[in-house]
Amino acid sequence: MNPQYDFGVEGPVQAEIFVLYLQDGEIRVTGPCGAEPWYVELGDVDDPVDTVTRLVRSNIGDPVVVHSTSWRRTRDAVILSFVVVIEPGLVGTMESSPVARTELARSDATVAPAAVAAAQVVEHGLRHLAWLVKDDPVVCAELAGEWTTILADYEPQPFRNLR
Repeated sequence: MNPQYDFGVEGPVQAEIFVLYLQDGEIRVTGPCGAEPWYVELGDVDDPVDTVTRLVRSNIGDPVVVHSTSWRRTRDAVILSFVVVIEPGLVGTMESSPVARTELARSDATVAPAAVAAAQVVEHGLRHLAWLVKDDPVVCAELAGEWTTILADYEPQPFRNLR
């Protein structure tokens, strides 16, 4: 690596996990923190996807899809956002809420949004999944059926608000 371009990450890194499932044709968010994001600290050598998958598996059950959708700096850390799809039978006694559509967080083309709400992160994540069911054969196979139908309403529109 050229030392002139050594851009290491220092400081805490956290995974922000949104656990999603379908119930009666509706996307719902759940998890150990209910409908709120589940935050876990990632160690220096932790692979984020492996860590999220392992934690979901050991605390909830086998995930169907684990996908990192975005990152941002907040909570005094770099936050890596994940959407995790589970089977509805794994919800058990965890609280959940329906996912409502919302506008994405927006700003200028070279500046991050000043604030990002959890609902906006979920919206962004669902748009990622909508793209993946069309572009990634593995995700398409895992989310075939009802998920694919519901995600059709989340048609991704890349770069629509860049001026």
